[in-house]
Amino acid sequence: MPALLPSDYCSDVHERLTLYKRLSNCESADELDSMKEELIDRFGDLPESARALLDSHALRILSRPLGVARLDATHEALVLQFARNAPVDGAKIIELMHKRRNWKLAGPEKLRIEARMPLWQERVAAARDAMKTLSA
Repeated sequence: MPALLPSDYCSDVHERLTLYKRLSNCESADELDSMKEELIDRFGDLPESARALLDSHALRILSRPLGVARLDATHEALVLQFARNAPVDGAKIIELMHKRRNWKLAGPEKLRIEARMPLWQERVAAARDAMKTLSA
């Protein structure tokens, strides 16, 4: 799913670039919620690609405290790539792998969570669940 502000939603290219910059500068869920409200007020209901964009920024905000450097979501799995010296407890990940058989290590700094997720919304929900589980 493309994660963007389509030109038929916000027609001015410079305005879109400014909005992308402002979205990337959001550091909290509250800031992102304010941006979402502003977008709806100024341009109307969010198209699906704009919702995907906001969800990707929300995941970025959730993943930062965990030291997740990259998150890839496909129809079949989520892969979380952790930065070196990420603040996630390795013992906790191993414990979770025993409880959740679909959680596997995919290298020294990667966690793979296997699940069938044909819709992008399911991938976002699975990523949110993983982040909340890891931060609990």
